[in-house]
Amino acid sequence: MGNRIELFARNDEKEMDIAWCPGCGNFSILNILKAALSEMEEITPENMVLVSGIGQAAKIPHYFRTNTFNGLHGRSLPVAQMIKAVNPELHVISESGEGDMYGEGGNHFIHAIRRNPDITNLVHDNMIYGLTKGQASPTTQKGTVTPVQINGVFLEQFNPIATAITMGATFVARASSGDPAQTKEIIKKAIRHKGYALVDILQPCVTFNKINTYKWFKENSYYLDENYNSENKMKALEIAFNTEKLALGIIYKNEDKKAFHEQLTIYKENKEPLFKRKHNIKELESFINSKI
Repeated sequence: MGNRIELFARNDEKEMDIAWCPGCGNFSILNILKAALSEMEEITPENMVLVSGIGQAAKIPHYFRTNTFNGLHGRSLPVAQMIKAVNPELHVISESGEGDMYGEGGNHFIHAIRRNPDITNLVHDNMIYGLTKGQASPTTQKGTVTPVQINGVFLEQFNPIATAITMGATFVARASSGDPAQTKEIIKKAIRHKGYALVDILQPCVTFNKINTYKWFKENSYYLDENYNSENKMKALEIAFNTEKLALGIIYKNEDKKAFHEQLTIYKENKEPLFKRKHNIKELESFINSKI
């Protein structure tokens, strides 16, 4: 496994200036993702793409040796979907923080779920905006005092798990950066799932969130029983809406829904990735001119 991990390590990794604070949960998630990928023989740096937006979590691709796309704030999901659509042979992972995915990217989050693209969506959820110095994010708890929300947050806390299940996501899980072994297995299952897979990863921001710490996450979460039936949608919703204690594990999955690219007309008779196909420019020009 050690050699496989090295496959995804940058040659200049030891000289790199890592942008995260000591103790940041992003370090754990970076190591967990590398470990997960190292155990998946079907994935190489050449046949996968890491897509991110803006934020501390979105810097993960900077520390990987693979294909990457670092885009605009909240815009990693549409890029990831189109990468998968034009080349279904790639393993595509869209990852960023909860502010980027659920805040600025909330609209893309909802409609990505509806399309069911065969991508993995890893969301680093520290319940605060870390890059911009500690204002409330969509998942910040009510009552939390920040440098911006000086009288405490009064907005309802966004529930990504319930939202994803309600919108028809085919794989919905929650994990913790404090539990590397369990989170690694959840991520591996998410990547191998055929369709949209959400993994909301609880992680502390040790600098700007003094409430939701490693200790807090440990005391306020639990793992689903091994006999739990993740195909029961109503039970999954019941668990998702119970926020007194946060469930960890695969909360819901549906293996019966086709992925987005499988429903596209261009792949019905020809499975060759779109980017490999040769195009007749004259025919295309003729078609366009016929519509003018």
